[in-house]
Amino acid sequence: MSISFDKAFGMHPEAMMIREKRTQVLAENIANADTPGFKARDMDFQQALANAQHRQGRTVARTHEKHFHIDSSVRKEMQYRNPDQPDTGDANSVDIHRERNEFMQNDLAYRTSLQFLDGRISGLKKAIKGQ
Repeated sequence: MSISFDKAFGMHPEAMMIREKRTQVLAENIANADTPGFKARDMDFQQALANAQHRQGRTVARTHEKHFHIDSSVRKEMQYRNPDQPDTGDANSVDIHRERNEFMQNDLAYRTSLQFLDGRISGLKKAIKGQ
């Protein structure tokens, strides 16, 4: 009997890679908070995940009406963020408080996927050893 890692791990490996890319984008925003003319960017996580699964031949189906709907319309994953605050004269659109909050939320979601995968891998190890 073979083990299907796709079924065992679900969408978490793809989600972790996308979250890692988003971490880099948010870190760039934070690092350039004082750079004149810098425009804050962000990733549309849901769209990036849907695109990754589509490339791998997977689709996400809602199995319950309370599950989140993932929009499959075609749009770019990377987008410039609309500023929440008025321009301070340097044409920089980074709101450092928002960026830090987004960074922490992204980190929490990344760690959640990591813990899920760790639990699944531990379960597979036990199954292989016959425990």
